[in-house]
Amino acid sequence: MTVLGIESSCDETSAAVVQDGTLCANVISSQHFHGEYGGVVPELASRAHLRAILPIIDQALAEAGTEYGEIDAVAATQGPGLIGSLLVGLNTGKAIAISRGIPFLPVHHIEAHLFSPFLQQPQPAFPYLGLVVSGGHTLLIEVRDLGTYRLLGSTIDDAAGEAFDKVGKMLGLGYPGGPEIDRRAREGNPLSVRFARPLLDSGDFRFSFSGLKTSVLYHLRDRAVDGVLELSDAELNDICASFQHAVTDVLVTKVMYAAEKHDIRDIAVVGGVSANTGLQTALHAEAAKRELRVFVPDLAFSTDNAAMVAMLAFMQYSRGARGTLNAPAFARISDTMFHE
Repeated sequence: MTVLGIESSCDETSAAVVQDGTLCANVISSQHFHGEYGGVVPELASRAHLRAILPIIDQALAEAGTEYGEIDAVAATQGPGLIGSLLVGLNTGKAIAISRGIPFLPVHHIEAHLFSPFLQQPQPAFPYLGLVVSGGHTLLIEVRDLGTYRLLGSTIDDAAGEAFDKVGKMLGLGYPGGPEIDRRAREGNPLSVRFARPLLDSGDFRFSFSGLKTSVLYHLRDRAVDGVLELSDAELNDICASFQHAVTDVLVTKVMYAAEKHDIRDIAVVGGVSANTGLQTALHAEAAKRELRVFVPDLAFSTDNAAMVAMLAFMQYSRGARGTLNAPAFARISDTMFHE
């Protein structure tokens, strides 16, 4: 069985092909021009998707050694994400499905991230904890089975990736800020500045990163002389390391508490921030102490990509799902995917 997956929820156009559970192609076109504006510009992103979507799909099919007539099902991200971007991929997928007379499977973006570790070996066993950390979301989810999830907690303000980007902007590191902060943090002292860790000891699974962001802002203001801030490379590295350590401390503490409370042995860390080396190191270290397993998708599958969309759709199709064309795009995360 062959599934074509399409992803266009934000600033990356992607198409992938999964054949009988094996990823055969994953083609991604990133929109690098958003860095000029310090963030994603929705209208520009939508137009870029329109230009890229069909060539990207054609390239994915060619790399997989297949063609439109051999596709058994089409899947595309339904949401959450930027509506204009989502509509490009969603309507393209529907058009292909209608023209070929094959099923169309709308895919939930967060759900696809949760199953991105299944693109490689080894794979987590049900039930497992899913920590979704990206520019738009920070969620802790119990994944009981395919289609059965329980939301344990989420951020009450900024997402972790959003905090990285905003702090990166404060430090003049450009957009996105996460990769550059991570790079500099490896050269800095994570104990040089004690930044705030909101909700660290709240006893639940809520997250908050707005106060941490403000903590960095006040630190920079205090360092400024007559309104001018000058930092050496060493000082900048220390700030990045200390900020990253604060984010990591909160995330790891909450994950370990959830694993203990719900007696779960496997942890999947997904989304763009899962590529952060400081987070990976800390999670693996704490998990080893407790004999837990941590699964982090390869870098190519951490950010938004169609491979996770195609794989999830393949798993759903294999269990009898046939999708629907009546699938509108939605911008915000819906709680309909969660079950108590």
